[in-house]
Amino acid sequence: MSHSINKKQIVIYSDDSSVRATIVAALGRRIAADLPEHAIHEFATGPALRAFVDDASPVDLFILDAESAPEGGLGIARTLKDEVFNCPPVLVITGRAQDSWLAAWSLAEASIVHPIDPFTLAHSAAQLLRGTKLISAQS
Repeated sequence: MSHSINKKQIVIYSDDSSVRATIVAALGRRIAADLPEHAIHEFATGPALRAFVDDASPVDLFILDAESAPEGGLGIARTLKDEVFNCPPVLVITGRAQDSWLAAWSLAEASIVHPIDPFTLAHSAAQLLRGTKLISAQS
């Protein structure tokens, strides 16, 4: 019997495999004791992420790298919020703290900045998975 049904489904988007690896390491197998384990789905391209979403695959949280190229995570976040009914929460990772206004434009529920602090990332992700609204985890 598969237990993946009960797991939180987390989508990670970055064109940089080292950024994806850092996020995966920060999240571990379980973000917090009060949350179930999670399954991680990694995407390096916008089209692959959209195909996953278009297949109506369950998602509990999106973590998107704003610094990805050619398609940044902020634009993808905005598209998801505009096009996905009851879109799950989005956490964006921006290049600079001064980019927090861009995170707000993208309609993301939370943002952190590069370089990724594993504790801040895990804490922000846990809060979003609990349904807590965040504006910016870092200033």
